This record gives sequence, structure tokens and C-alpha cells, in this order.
Amino acid sequence: MRLDDWKQSRNIEDRRGSSRGGGSFGGGGRKIGLGTVVIALAAWYFLGVNPLTILGGSDILSSVTGGSATSSSGYSTSGTTGQEMTDAEGVFISKVLKTTETVWERIYAQNGWGQYPQPKLVLYTGATRSACGVGQAQMGPFYCPADEKIYIDLSFFRDTGRRLGVNGDFAQGYVIAHEVGHHVQQRLGLLDQYQRAKQANPRQANQISVVSELQADCFAGLWAYELVKAGNVIESGDIEEAMEAAEAVGDDRIQKSQQGYAVPDSFTHGSSAQRVAWFTRGMKSGNIHQCDPSRS
Repeated sequence: MRLDDWKQSRNIEDRRGSSRGGGSFGGGGRKIGLGTVVIALAAWYFLGVNPLTILGGSDILSSVTGGSATSSSGYSTSGTTGQEMTDAEGVFISKVLKTTETVWERIYAQNGWGQYPQPKLVLYTGATRSACGVGQAQMGPFYCPADEKIYIDLSFFRDTGRRLGVNGDFAQGYVIAHEVGHHVQQRLGLLDQYQRAKQANPRQANQISVVSELQADCFAGLWAYELVKAGNVIESGDIEEAMEAAEAVGDDRIQKSQQGYAVPDSFTHGSSAQRVAWFTRGMKSGNIHQCDPSRS
């Protein structure tokens, strides 16, 4: 990605260095074993809405409908906001976030939705408190609807993400654009709709989760479409990086790598083919209405 001409976002909250790593997941001193963490990560596949409900760290529904987050000693809850990043990783993340802000401001304007409500992106080290509970680096990037913030420990891109197949700067941009896609879903009331659908049809909860995740992939595709159209950001191989990342985190690919076979009924994010298809759908159409699952 060529981002030299882009300004940094003012919506970065830098908590790096102020968080405490280690410890255990959950509140009240309750420890959760590594096996549970692995199960939670397997159910989440690193690109979803906050997985803390799987780990018992919070009740995300309570938070969204009026519950408040509580502070926990030892975990960072605030950091520097609105200042420009000076380190290479921070500058890159800040500029990528700025590209998403520009893209969604344009889409909101095109659809007459008023001003795009920009999310905050929190950079942290090890562990940090969110309105959805304590987030830890092992979880990877996540979006918390309760405080409308994206949380990223950058060690993910250096370690776990690379092992999963998130290679290259544009692949990292895809991850951020996907999480921003969840924020757009939140602001448009779509996450609430999906949650109500799950409550009404608990046996179809996995399928509804897949729909939500594929839509976020399509939204990430809209971001890619706008950057391609801009003509001065995308470099050779960038789109392929995003495609490979989307394919690498398909439920079938992850399950086969972990247990040797896939169980489609347990999918929560979609197969590799589906994730690539919905990212491509947004990228080729540039039309948010093509990201409506009822059109599939």
C-alpha cells in the first residue's frame, strides 16, 4: 500500500506499554484454561466481534443495551488519543484507519445517511479493558459494540496473523477494514438485527453469525474498491494479499488444519470460498446494497 500521501487518523487511542500482560481471562479472579481459550479462538477465527462472551468475560448484550463496563486494576482503560503516531507500526495503522474513514464518509454521503460516526481504534499491549470485558493479545483484533471501539495488539500481525495467512500490509488493512465493517453494522442497526434473529432462532445462530461476518467482508471489499478507484494507494499484489487472507481464515480451512476435517454446521464465519466471494462482491461492485444478504 502506498500511504505516503495520507494523513493519520485522529481516532487512535494508544495504550501500548500501559497494559499488563499475562494473568487470566474473565472477572472475579476466575481463571480460564488454555484449552478454553483455544476453543474460543477456534470459534472466532480472529476476525469477529468481541469473543469475550465465549470466554465469559462479559455479557455483550447487557453492554449493548445499557450495561456499563467496570474498571479492573492492572488493565489499561485509557491512553493517548488524537496525537499522531511516530513509530512505523502505529503510523501504518493510523493511516489505514484514515482510509476507512474517508471511504465510509463517502458512502454515507452517497446514501444520504448524514455524517459517518467514526470509531476509535485502540492499540494496546498484552491486555486492556474494553466495555465488553478484558481483551488480551491472544484474541487478535476485535470490535466491541458497547463502546464502538476496535482493539488491536500489534503483536497479532507479527505472530498469529502471519501464521494464519495474514501476510503483507494490504492483508493487515483488510483485517482493520473488516473490523470497521462491524462498526458500520453497529451504526446501521444491523448487529442488533442479527442478535435478535439469533434469539428468535437459536438453532440458526451459527448461520446468522456467518451472514454477519460475510457482510463485514463485503464491507471490507467496498473499502478496497474505493482505494483501487483512487489510483494511488494499491500496489501490485495488494488485492491478492487480501484474497489470500480471506481464504486463510475460512472456517473450513481452519477446521481442517486443526482437526483434519470440516463441520459446516459449526461454521460461524463462512468457508474460504464464501469469504473470498463476499470480499470480491464488495470490491467489484462498489455498491453497499450488494452487501445485503437478501440479495444472495
